[in-house]
Amino acid sequence: MTTAVKEQRTASAVTPVERRRRLMPRWRDYGRPRELVVRYLLLLFVLGITVGPLFWQLLSSLKGVGEDVFGANASLFPSDPTLRAYREVFAQVPVWTYIRNSMVVVALSVTSQLVFSTLAGYMLSKPSWKGRKLVWVLLMASMMFPFESIMVSLFLSIRDLGLIDHVAGVWLPGFVAAINVLIMRAAFLAVPREIEDAAMLDGAGEWKRFRYLYLPSAWGAILVVTINTFISAWDDFLWPLIVLRTEDHFTLTLGLARLQSSSFGYDQRMVMAGSVISVIPVLVLFVITQRWFYKGVSSGAVKL
Repeated sequence: MTTAVKEQRTASAVTPVERRRRLMPRWRDYGRPRELVVRYLLLLFVLGITVGPLFWQLLSSLKGVGEDVFGANASLFPSDPTLRAYREVFAQVPVWTYIRNSMVVVALSVTSQLVFSTLAGYMLSKPSWKGRKLVWVLLMASMMFPFESIMVSLFLSIRDLGLIDHVAGVWLPGFVAAINVLIMRAAFLAVPREIEDAAMLDGAGEWKRFRYLYLPSAWGAILVVTINTFISAWDDFLWPLIVLRTEDHFTLTLGLARLQSSSFGYDQRMVMAGSVISVIPVLVLFVITQRWFYKGVSSGAVKL
């Protein structure tokens, strides 16, 4: 009797209950029960720190006029949930104008970051040109200076270009970021040199190698750059506050900050509602792209 036949008979002799028992995860697969409990407690603690404030803002924005948001008498859950605060926000401030301006800034920032950080990262990953190390050092050095240290010079440059109180003046300082260039450079350096040599032997030019070899391998890094750029451009407050003057050009974060002024009575529920409105696009982006993000990272790792 051959070994394959013996294995087949042994597998057929196992009952369905025993088969399910073997397939079920066991405690030792995850570690000791005490370690598992500590692990889940830490995860719940981190979840409370990250999601807790947003959840509290959402519940506070649903409270009625007579309910306290802060203080000893304030409760976590609203007794009579209502969308009055959201209706007041859309009625008193031009939210859709703010959203449009923010989307324009985000679209310009994401496009320029993807195009130029990808091209710059690809060039920096090539060892066949002089001055590459100098450019690398300059990029690293530029990350050492905080934005506040160059804010005045940026403002003077934007003023000389005539872009004060213009959406382009908000976008131009975020034209390309050094951190995104370094991310793309690291992704392109992970491509084996042997694969590029094989593509060159097949007659693939520089553009074809970049388009069909490097870009598919760096799909995960491209999504990282896209998400980081979207979040930073959408949540930016300080620079739009310096550049923009008229309400028609305000971004969403800058426009909703007006809800804290005395002209709107400083309704705490409206402030909470504005905060929730500004967070919704970021959450939608995460929900939509998380599958492709992790898929891009995993597929790039397998290919490389």
